[in-house]
Amino acid sequence: MIIQIQPWINYKENIELFKVIRSTFITEGNKTSEFEELTKKLTGAKHTIAYANGTVALYAALKTLNIGNGDEVIVPNLTFIATANAVIMAGAKPIFCDIDKDDLGISPEKIEKLISKKTKAIIPVHLYGYSCKIDKVIDIAKNHNLKVIEDAAQGVGVHYKGKHVGTFGDIGVLSYYGNKTITTAEGGMILTNIYDYKKSCYRLKNHGRDKKGVFKHDYIGFNFAFTDLQAAVGISQMKKLKKIVTKKRRIFEKYKSSFRNINELEIFEIVNQNNPVYWFSSIYTKQKKELQNHLKDNKIQTRDFFYPLNLQPCYRGIGLNIDDDFSNSIDIYNNSLSLPSSYILKNKEQNHTISSVKDFFGTI
Repeated sequence: MIIQIQPWINYKENIELFKVIRSTFITEGNKTSEFEELTKKLTGAKHTIAYANGTVALYAALKTLNIGNGDEVIVPNLTFIATANAVIMAGAKPIFCDIDKDDLGISPEKIEKLISKKTKAIIPVHLYGYSCKIDKVIDIAKNHNLKVIEDAAQGVGVHYKGKHVGTFGDIGVLSYYGNKTITTAEGGMILTNIYDYKKSCYRLKNHGRDKKGVFKHDYIGFNFAFTDLQAAVGISQMKKLKKIVTKKRRIFEKYKSSFRNINELEIFEIVNQNNPVYWFSSIYTKQKKELQNHLKDNKIQTRDFFYPLNLQPCYRGIGLNIDDDFSNSIDIYNNSLSLPSSYILKNKEQNHTISSVKDFFGTI
């Protein structure tokens, strides 16, 4: 089976891991600080705080901005469920907003209609390595005195109008889950340019303390710590990022040129001054299910888009706006899939994928 997505891990991660293991200091320490500094250089953020994963990082961002019981947070309807669950975890209520089809991001036009007296924040998501219209989201937030938390979990290396995603809003969050552009197995990173937010996010992950090794706790906090084992992998992965981005762009461009004569298929492209990282190479076709089954028969793994939040079984009957119009996100889910797009995808594997797609549409 040709796998749809998998990380590029080799001996270089072993070298960095061995350094940490040999030191015997495997919890959060100097290597974590080094990884945070590399992330500062990549993103341009003034402050970076490593977290156990992206979901708790979103939760920390919400609590840092004093969002909780009685508050509403607008989130896109097409996203991984962690975006909305972090809002619920913080005690607030997620309000689902449909997306724009051109960039798969939250629709600025539709945000305006969802703002109420209870709205405290917007969480735009930069989906699948593309940026949403983040500048328009920021403008709306300023006009209504709302906070912006960028869910850039899939946005490592992604830029919009020359600026790294996750650095436009009050707080941004990156993720390093195993299938992301770069990985630390699990792991997340908070980005912010505001020192007070940095202090609060650090306290929250460190049992309410400003530093480790003291046992008087002035604030309530938790253990959302990173580890130097994760950082070792992350440091090695960061050194590979440029190669990964270049290869993924090449994979995308090959799919794009190969499918240009298939009228029944569209490939998601660059829009709105995006400088994307093609985490996934994804296509849109009304024959999605039939094509997906055809590719599976040819030992090619594909991936559905995220299940729209308003359709999630767990959100039924709990007072959320699941009956609004989400025609864009539902259409994208029903008719889109992601093709194999790992850095380690072999040329012959991509050729086989392309041939199989062409065979399905009768264009060979």
